[in-house]
Amino acid sequence: MPGEIDRFKEALKEMREASKKRNFTQSVELIINLADVDVRRPENRIQETIELPHPINKTVGVFATGDLALRARRCGVDLVLEREEIESLLNDKKRQRKIAKAIDFFIAEAPLMPLIGRVFGSILGPRGKMPRPIPPTADIEREVENLRRMVFVRTRGQPVIQCKIGTEDMPDEQIAENALAVLRRIESRLKRGIKNIKSVYLKTTMGKAVKVNLK
Repeated sequence: MPGEIDRFKEALKEMREASKKRNFTQSVELIINLADVDVRRPENRIQETIELPHPINKTVGVFATGDLALRARRCGVDLVLEREEIESLLNDKKRQRKIAKAIDFFIAEAPLMPLIGRVFGSILGPRGKMPRPIPPTADIEREVENLRRMVFVRTRGQPVIQCKIGTEDMPDEQIAENALAVLRRIESRLKRGIKNIKSVYLKTTMGKAVKVNLK
């Protein structure tokens, strides 16, 4: 374990040295290139939600009413949509797509799920972003905290997986541990494990990709 963490940290050091300073906080992304995996075959496709050791402040949207909506706003979620607002978006595909792009994960008060499916199903479904239903009495703060450390990964027709594992203002140790968590989960989904991984890279949003030496 320490050896692998150190290899990620070495790549992170190289990545930082090669990355120009920007006027915004860049994301750190992990890229995994697969080998001998035909992702066009349904059994080889990967679609996973992975919990990271360290939160990366993923954006969270909540569909809720009444007290749950109030508590969601208090805990600082990125978007809260109540019933009337959801209904108003029924034929506004442009705004639906904008919301789907801006929010990483959604939570929904369970009784609203039929309405959400009718309004947002065609937009959120294909993106793998349909909300997780929770009861009106749920601990919304804990739900949001858990989601902020989740990443959703999937293959999209090519044998490549790319996801955000941190931001450049995070310590290298935390980013490395997040990267290893994703790598381990992907390995577990592959028939030949690490042998089905061709290469692994790290990059900032605007920076060049730096290869991680895993051997």
